[in-house]
Amino acid sequence: MARNDFKRSAPSNGKSAKPAPTGFRRFIRRLFVWGLSLGVIGVLSLFVAVLLAARDLPDFEAIKTIQTEQMIVVRARDGTQLVSLGPSYGKWLSHSQIPQVMKDAMLSVEDKRYYNHIGIDPVGLARSFWVRFQEGRFKQGGSTITQQLARTVFLNNSRTFGRKLREGVLALALEWKFSKAQILELYLNKVYFGGGAYGVDSASRKFFGHPATTMSLPEAAIVAGLVKAPSNYAPTADPEAAVGRGGVVLGLMVDNGKVTAAQAAQIDLKSITFAQEAGQNSVRYFTDWALPQLDIVLGETNQPIEVWTTLDVKLQNAATDAIQRNVPGGAQGALVSMDRDGAVLALVGGTDYVTSNYNRAVNAVRQPGSAWKLFVYLAALEAGYTPNAEVIDEPVTIEGWSPRNSGGGFAGKIDVRTAFAYSKNTVAAQLGQEVGFSSVAGMAKRLGITTPITTVPSMVLGTNEVRLIDMTRAFATVSAKGRSIVPYGIVKVTTTDGKVLYQRERKEGDVLVPAHVAAGITDMLQSAVSVGTGKAAQIGRPVAGKTGTTTANKDGWFLGFSSGVTTGVWMGRDDDRPVTGLQGGAAPARAFASYMKIAVAGRPVEKFETDATLPAWQLEPDDEVLLSGSPDDYRYVDEQGNLVEPLEQPGNDRRGPVDNEGLVPVQPPPAANEEFLDEATGKVKPPAAADPPG
Repeated sequence: MARNDFKRSAPSNGKSAKPAPTGFRRFIRRLFVWGLSLGVIGVLSLFVAVLLAARDLPDFEAIKTIQTEQMIVVRARDGTQLVSLGPSYGKWLSHSQIPQVMKDAMLSVEDKRYYNHIGIDPVGLARSFWVRFQEGRFKQGGSTITQQLARTVFLNNSRTFGRKLREGVLALALEWKFSKAQILELYLNKVYFGGGAYGVDSASRKFFGHPATTMSLPEAAIVAGLVKAPSNYAPTADPEAAVGRGGVVLGLMVDNGKVTAAQAAQIDLKSITFAQEAGQNSVRYFTDWALPQLDIVLGETNQPIEVWTTLDVKLQNAATDAIQRNVPGGAQGALVSMDRDGAVLALVGGTDYVTSNYNRAVNAVRQPGSAWKLFVYLAALEAGYTPNAEVIDEPVTIEGWSPRNSGGGFAGKIDVRTAFAYSKNTVAAQLGQEVGFSSVAGMAKRLGITTPITTVPSMVLGTNEVRLIDMTRAFATVSAKGRSIVPYGIVKVTTTDGKVLYQRERKEGDVLVPAHVAAGITDMLQSAVSVGTGKAAQIGRPVAGKTGTTTANKDGWFLGFSSGVTTGVWMGRDDDRPVTGLQGGAAPARAFASYMKIAVAGRPVEKFETDATLPAWQLEPDDEVLLSGSPDDYRYVDEQGNLVEPLEQPGNDRRGPVDNEGLVPVQPPPAANEEFLDEATGKVKPPAAADPPG
């Protein structure tokens, strides 16, 4: 066969054949096809992801309530804001309520193409990468306001590709589900501006002292400039940096046509006055005590709340001043003051919260000294003694323990009232032994002492450690004529828009001691201030109270009440070292008087009810002396201060058969000897204190 037979014949249509594609061309073609396919798949995947994200997004109202941390605004009893804790979110402003200058300033500096993109701005991203190429670093962000909102509400600030991808999907979903006006409203109410302020209203109130609805152009420029670096530009951190950044924003507003160059030239940002931040003060002692009660009264919640408290700002200032002016050098002081229903009017836990936030009013446990005798004499009155009953101030030894009086002398025959007024240690020891030390401990627990109590004989002189707030509560119970008092600091809790979440209910306390017992101890407490160791606590109206001083003058106490206000004062050193000259009847009593003159100034003068009718068993010449009423009539408190059913104390002597002679004399006994009478009437000064003091 000829070789020509093997040649390919020419096409019949007369056209020449196309050359076969090379390997490179086939690669490009395949790359295009695969790229197009992957692009379509990617777009479809993105579409599905955005659709699912938009479906799962909370509705507009739900997003408004999402907060990363809880804001708590604490208010005084008159509504005055005491402190704002945690992040501050301010009032929610609708899109129409936000000043136009604020919207213009924010869009100019953060997202000038806001109304022209769908949540992600390709132009902005390209510009960001171009600047990165020119400068060698990212100098200009490419995130839109919608992306920033997605990050603020749903994500964190981690710089990972995964987080950026989720941010982009959420931004597209937000744009899909909400209008531009809604997204801008959410953003301006949630973005962080520094200094703990979230949202434009919070920022305006914190930095300028007024709501955002009245924000001016220069103020809007300053606030808008904070978003880039809140910790650096916030006025609370660097006022000069905030003003400088505000100037940059004004320039961008001119570039974007939001203000004219002439308008910007007339603005002097340096003339803006920033609001002064309230410093830490003694109010924080109160809030540190009161706010943990939210866990009990409110339960778990993350929404911003306002807590309305019992604190009286005027009285808190007076209490702080009374402690600071009277506390001995190198010592600390604390004060708790309650209204007749247990509402805490003032609480000071130390001389300066900034240097020491340790709350001595509620956390410190110290020996109360003779202030503890309140429980000794209450137990004695309940057992059958009266203020006029005869006792003998003489040397006594109980289980090897021999108490001494202040000054070392003995007054002989005196009445119970005088023994209490002059804080006679020997008489307190005898009464404690007679009624039973466990009965004294039970009385203390009944009236609210939550710390452990030992029943050794010396306990009658206050060797058990107690808290100031517990002791004040006990005296408040006496002021309430024997009814239980529970200290409280929270009146109501509301949301920031006024919805009431908790409202305290008023209720009358349970009877802890009979009325005649409360009247009897009030009689003696009044004598202690009128003629006894508490003279320095006089304020020109009836006052009932008791001093307390511990060994070597380590602690000084005064607790008392007048016109429905009960106040306790403690002074001493944190390291428990002696304080020269510290006695309950000196600095603590003076601080009490200084504060109480202001605390009761607007209240009517109230005379104490000290002439209560005694129970029948105490008036009849019977050989048996029983507890007034059944023990079931009384309530006790546990270590947390909650009311519990009474329990029998081991070895508790509840006054079984006792000879009536010496307990309830028919006629008042003779007063003390001449020396003691001279002291009581003021003719001579009482002897100097000795260990153990009264």
